[in-house]
Amino acid sequence: MNELINNLAGLLVVTSFLVVIARGVGISAGLYAIQSMVLVLLFCTIAYKYDAHSLYSWSVTAVLTKVILLPAILFFQLRRLSDPDADKNRFHPLAIASVVALLSVASILVVEPVALPLVADLKPVLAVSLAHFFIGILCIVTNRNILKQLFGYCLMENGASLMLALMAHSAPHLLEVGITIDAFFTVIIMVVLSRLVFKNIQTLDASKLNVLKG
Repeated sequence: MNELINNLAGLLVVTSFLVVIARGVGISAGLYAIQSMVLVLLFCTIAYKYDAHSLYSWSVTAVLTKVILLPAILFFQLRRLSDPDADKNRFHPLAIASVVALLSVASILVVEPVALPLVADLKPVLAVSLAHFFIGILCIVTNRNILKQLFGYCLMENGASLMLALMAHSAPHLLEVGITIDAFFTVIIMVVLSRLVFKNIQTLDASKLNVLKG
């Protein structure tokens, strides 16, 4: 069971990397949905390992919001906003892959000396949840497209959800619902702002947003 959980956590990192380097909102939304499904599988396996029934409820909420609702909103609301020049990453995918690997290794080194009996055999998963926060920041920094930067925030939120599932898997379902609703409304607000930016200056390139000054 531990090996399965750790392998799923590794797959989570791979899907995060693909989200960061993907071009186009449709591809990013699809990859984010796949990653969220991996997160749901992690919820279920952790629930089985620790007999934490509340995580099964978390899984249902995650399927509805992270796997279906959020990717659908991001795809259908943003599919008409096209700016090919902004779709290019600031850095080459190999450079981004190297940074993701460094972040993962650094997170493992940070987590290793931490004494947490509750997750002593799942430290790689804890390291992945920590790395996800920084991979989300990497997505925001390396992408010029403000729509792709939205997915950076989503990656950070998935990392926070995974850490919460590990550290507080017996917490009431209401806790996960609260975090998910907060993330949901944050994404909605960011989608609205993105549409307004594109409507007014006809670009999604974050480097050109200095025209909004004044």
